[in-house]
Amino acid sequence: MNQKIGPYHILDLPPARQEMPNFLDLFWWRHIMYGLLEVDVTVIRQFIAEHKARTGEELSFTGYLVFCLAHAIDEDKTVQAFLKGRKKLVVFEDVDVGLPIERRVDGTRVPTSHIIRGANHKTYMEIHEEIRSAQAQPVGPSKGFAPWLRTGMLLPGILSKLFVALVRIANRHNPTITARVAGTVGVTAVGMFSHGIGWGITPPAHSLGLVVGAIALKPAVVGDRIEPREILHLTVGFDHDVVDGSPAARFVQRLTELIEKGYGLVDLRIEQLTKVDSLV
Repeated sequence: MNQKIGPYHILDLPPARQEMPNFLDLFWWRHIMYGLLEVDVTVIRQFIAEHKARTGEELSFTGYLVFCLAHAIDEDKTVQAFLKGRKKLVVFEDVDVGLPIERRVDGTRVPTSHIIRGANHKTYMEIHEEIRSAQAQPVGPSKGFAPWLRTGMLLPGILSKLFVALVRIANRHNPTITARVAGTVGVTAVGMFSHGIGWGITPPAHSLGLVVGAIALKPAVVGDRIEPREILHLTVGFDHDVVDGSPAARFVQRLTELIEKGYGLVDLRIEQLTKVDSLV
């Protein structure tokens, strides 16, 4: 319905987005601690550009962040723990990264859910290929969410609020529900929609969430020189009920180090060159 009333008009919320307000209500109660980071991503961006020039294939930048995130968590899995009740923590061994992938549904661009299971056991190229495969697949009726969850999100009126309340209670007593339907950590990329300086802040569905913001060219100190570098605006959100400031700071430092040093890229470059030599 498009109803014009004087100086404004009223539109129906697209069906593809109708569950989103209720979905966000599932997580409003978390006590979130945010960190706004500036991370030098020049190394990985150059690697992606060189790979595209050589092969024509564009590697997933978000996929590399997922790769580094998963390996940083693998060194301290408590940062992805979930609170069980008020006195226990559930610490997962695998890092399952929930990643929204934007697709067109009924004429509307909406995020569809995908979970990279066991990302801490996968290479960058495996994660990249999984993301590209998910992007190419047709959108299912549940948009990647568990069918029972999306059905509950679309219940009318008070029924949807009751459903949300019941799911929150169930998650608090059994956090494996969230891990099954949304992964153990979350990554969302908003940087593709902006240029220049810009962080994204959103309520995470997990104890640890990453929001990928914009990339800006900025002067930075490299050794004893000042050089233009590509700087990513990255937001990290922690559930403060689970993670204290000191371990959160150490985790952020390690994650930044992995990204900025191009973790895993040397081995990948050697592997690619070896394949080229074998074909010659």
